[in-house]
Amino acid sequence: MLKDLFYLMANHAHFETIYKGHKNLVYNLCLHYVLNTADAEDITQDVFVKVYQKYTLYDASQASLKTWIYRITINHCLDFLKAKNAKKRRGFLSVLLLPGSNEPVIDMATINHPGTETEDKAALVQLLQIIYSLPPNQKTAVILSKIEDRPQKEVAEIMGLGVKAVESLLQRAKQTIQKKLTGSEGF
Repeated sequence: MLKDLFYLMANHAHFETIYKGHKNLVYNLCLHYVLNTADAEDITQDVFVKVYQKYTLYDASQASLKTWIYRITINHCLDFLKAKNAKKRRGFLSVLLLPGSNEPVIDMATINHPGTETEDKAALVQLLQIIYSLPPNQKTAVILSKIEDRPQKEVAEIMGLGVKAVESLLQRAKQTIQKKLTGSEGF
């Protein structure tokens, strides 16, 4: 019994160190995916619950702790967005569609991202909407590389891809973003 108590205390202290060292990284990454502070906070909490529960499965020879936590975070964010989109498709939430397509538009009122407090909020919101609409792998590559400012090698490791594959994803994302920006008025 005493042995179990010491194990739990040591495990808790170790987890607290992990949490303090990674909470901002996880929260910021979540915020870039979901564009809403409340949702980002909820997902951050879910991520650390999962990290705590699955820590015994973590294999340092496969990836760094930071990379492992990034993967968990990305998966949770993508799952959250899939669930949110599934609810929209079932009609539980109203969906606005882009003219001429079936792609959902992010309602500007639902974007609660600190970066949207800039002078040119409309342009930033438009860019975030375009990034948000990218396929999951392209979105992840853009968020990690351009928004989180991670080196391509680290992005490749986090995504479990080669550096060339990440370069290709970024190039396709860039082309899509440019097409959507030049196809819209004002840009």
